[in-house]
Amino acid sequence: MKNDSVINRKATEFALRIIKAYQFLTTEKNEYVMSKQLLRSGTAIGALIREVEFAESKNDFAHKLRIALKEANETDYWLLLLSESNYIEKTAYDSIQSDCIELIKLLVSIIKTAKSNS
Repeated sequence: MKNDSVINRKATEFALRIIKAYQFLTTEKNEYVMSKQLLRSGTAIGALIREVEFAESKNDFAHKLRIALKEANETDYWLLLLSESNYIEKTAYDSIQSDCIELIKLLVSIIKTAKSNS
């Protein structure tokens, strides 16, 4: 998977949004627990997608993408908790959560394609 692929670009842009959200949550809201989890899982998605470029096999390729999918799902959970506990406003939640769902859909599609090609 090339560094300039759609999913790679979207994952990088998403990670940057997550970093900004983390900075906001820690400096403006003094929230450190959920925001740290959000930072970890939200930035892991892109890192795992980048690792796919050097997958050792088709199974390794699919495995790394499945882990990225799990991280995206976990990120969606932390975003929901932060929204429901009023740490982030609904409009901000809707926007970043939409990006997260888009990544999830892309990952599911790539995983399905990889599975059918093996």
